[in-house]
Amino acid sequence: MNKIDQMSVNAIRTLSADAIQKANSGHPGTPLGAAPVAYTLFAEHLCNNPKDPSWQNRDRFILSAGHASMLLYSTMHLFGYELTVEDLKEFRQWGSKTPGHPEYWHVPGIETTTGPLGMGVANGVGMAMAEAHLAAKFNRPGFNVVDHYTFALTGDGCLEEGISSEASSLAGTLKLGKLTVIYDKNNITIEGNTNIAFTEDVAKRYEAYGWGVIEVENSNEDYEAISNAIKAAKEDTTKPYLIICHSDIAFGCEPLRGSAKSHGAPLGEDNIRIMKESMGLDPDQHFFVPAEVYENCAEKTEKYAKAEEEWKKMFAEYEKAYPELAAEYKKAFEPVPTDIFDEDFYKFEKAVSTRVASGLVLNKIADKVPKIFGGSADLAPSNMTNMAGKGDFSADNYAGQNIHFGIREFAMAAAANGMYLHGGVLPFVATFLVFSDYMKHAVRQAAMMDIGTIFVFTHDSISVGEDGKTHEPIEHLASLRSIPNVYVWRPADAKETAAAYEFALSSRKPTALACSRQGLPLYEETGKAALKGAYIVRDCEGTPDVIIIATGSELEIAYKAYDEMKDVKVRVISMPCQELFDEQPKEYREALLPNECRARLAVEAGCSFGWAKYVGLDGDTITIDTFGASAPAKVVFREYGFTVENVVEKARALIK
Repeated sequence: MNKIDQMSVNAIRTLSADAIQKANSGHPGTPLGAAPVAYTLFAEHLCNNPKDPSWQNRDRFILSAGHASMLLYSTMHLFGYELTVEDLKEFRQWGSKTPGHPEYWHVPGIETTTGPLGMGVANGVGMAMAEAHLAAKFNRPGFNVVDHYTFALTGDGCLEEGISSEASSLAGTLKLGKLTVIYDKNNITIEGNTNIAFTEDVAKRYEAYGWGVIEVENSNEDYEAISNAIKAAKEDTTKPYLIICHSDIAFGCEPLRGSAKSHGAPLGEDNIRIMKESMGLDPDQHFFVPAEVYENCAEKTEKYAKAEEEWKKMFAEYEKAYPELAAEYKKAFEPVPTDIFDEDFYKFEKAVSTRVASGLVLNKIADKVPKIFGGSADLAPSNMTNMAGKGDFSADNYAGQNIHFGIREFAMAAAANGMYLHGGVLPFVATFLVFSDYMKHAVRQAAMMDIGTIFVFTHDSISVGEDGKTHEPIEHLASLRSIPNVYVWRPADAKETAAAYEFALSSRKPTALACSRQGLPLYEETGKAALKGAYIVRDCEGTPDVIIIATGSELEIAYKAYDEMKDVKVRVISMPCQELFDEQPKEYREALLPNECRARLAVEAGCSFGWAKYVGLDGDTITIDTFGASAPAKVVFREYGFTVENVVEKARALIK
């Protein structure tokens, strides 16, 4: 190692320690121990221009061990991203650019929100899948328009989490040769040494997944070995790589080196003084970076700026040689054109289940939006998510648009988020609604980042029937609706299903569809009106005596109940998306649900939680607050009260 490299690594360590100490909160151990890895990666290998961190062909870096956020902030600051020393001083403070865990694009260059351990590995797998797919579609001899790498930095905790295993297994199967996971192996977690709970041979596990594995025995000090390992991983694009960097947590701070005490608490002023003195620095100087360190890091990034300029020149030549491909490439990074949502988009020949309708709409989209890219957790024939004629994405065919995720729901959803973050593809994923719990944290991640991943859930109620309570969702709709910024759609027919997709594609908001297994009617009254979240399907003159609100398959019995109540004034409302309805102007909401009509009945084959805001204290629900049962679907619906007769009885009881 040379002097300037050592000074630069030490600057990452001292900036991190000072920021955490000032905040009196944070995780200093990994920033100190992994500083050589972060510096070497950014200085020598991460082709990412700090002056233009949104360049499409940049390398991606993910700090999966998000608790070590000061490692990322300090490194980005030194290499010229939009983070000042003052920003570092505001670590973990209200409104700062440096929150406790990295947040997507809070500072340009932060590729994803991390913190829940292991999630970043799956995000990285998704980014690598997007890169492979786009390269297969757009690259031509002499024109590697899409040619970049994805790196994720993990710790012991990330690799203990099941999601990293799911995602890594998939990555190995797909032979994602542009993906490298760097494992900072310091053998420490909050509770102490990992020999208490994590003694497996990680290298052999990853070799079994089909990954290449390189070990760096002393990443505390051997910068050349770190660099050589990354270089070797980049050169072999036949498979993903795991680089195991053996390190000491809190290296450089001798009193706490190797101690779990450094994991999640400030080092302490006295220990920081000792650390700085050992580095030959003034212990009374805080947030100090020698000028030559800034100069060194700026020089290191010049090659990345030149690489971007060379790419732009190459792309200009590509446009001349392949004008149609170049135009399609540009369009892949733009919003979906709204002209696809035409009359044909809402046209269906016959009544079908909404899962079938979802499949029909997906195929309409696939014919007009080439960037659609997704699949199911081994349930495509049931979820109806196969796109006809679009090929299967695999190690032998990265151009395929249908993804077989295998039975890996959590990794599937987090990988889809990574695809969306990468750009150039429009990802969707699918499984049964009851299994949404397996992937809920990734749905939450999409919501926090405000990205438009599409989550397709089928088999949405007790209509699953004979499969019984293990496969019949009850609380799942309410659970998904409780996540801020997720738009949950439960369409009543094919046209409402089309509206759900129009919303998802045009709004670019995280969207969850809950679709039926059983066939449903096709209503004359449905269509684009569903884009208001709720609307009147059947009505009366003047103020109604009772309002029936239904979603999904239950609209059918509410619709029929209307015909059984000719002697009273009834309004039937379809409410496919509560969140969207809540965003409508007050006047619209009041027009649908006038205050003077307090007799309101909600009908949904899910739990009652959340319906009080619409039916009020004087209203009622036909819902399910227990678990399902195994029997034919019609029998289960009847036994749980989802009949026209029960709707009529409950509605009449509300009229005073």
